[in-house]
Amino acid sequence: MTGADGRTEKEKMLAGELYHASGPELVADAARAHRLMHAYNGTGIDEEPRRREILDGLLGRVGTGVVLRPPFYCDYGYNIRLGDGVFMNFGCVLLDVVAIEIGDACQFGPAVQILTADHPRDPVARRAGLESGRPIRIGRNVWIGGGAIVLPGVTIGDDAIVGAGSVVTRDVPVGATVVGNPARQRP
Repeated sequence: MTGADGRTEKEKMLAGELYHASGPELVADAARAHRLMHAYNGTGIDEEPRRREILDGLLGRVGTGVVLRPPFYCDYGYNIRLGDGVFMNFGCVLLDVVAIEIGDACQFGPAVQILTADHPRDPVARRAGLESGRPIRIGRNVWIGGGAIVLPGVTIGDDAIVGAGSVVTRDVPVGATVVGNPARQRP
């Protein structure tokens, strides 16, 4: 199904423009991701080869030595790229309506949320069910504490630390430590 401009809702989503998640392509993609997440989240710690096989089918890129402790949740999966040695503890959520790039050797505490999905500020557009996304990029060797939330469009530089429970609303410089809501750099 294409809109008046000839593009599908998925094409608009991937471009970071307003789109409807009810487009048939996106519904099918979400169902596929749901099936794979369900399979992944049902695996045991002794099923590492099976876990890797599922992640390879779900995510856009999975580096070597990646550990994602189930349960793990995402929208579509194919917009997520994980570097080598990434570790995510239990209950992480990655809403990937556009690109999420996570560099090598990053560590996430439990219940971290990486949220590219956004909604219009205009109430009429929001009521119409439109949404959009802005990519998130996380550099190498970043540590994100448990329960932290990274909002749409944020870039976190290499070697940064995000304190537990922080809400990251703007870019974090290389090597910085940020804490709080909204997250602010510590002196």
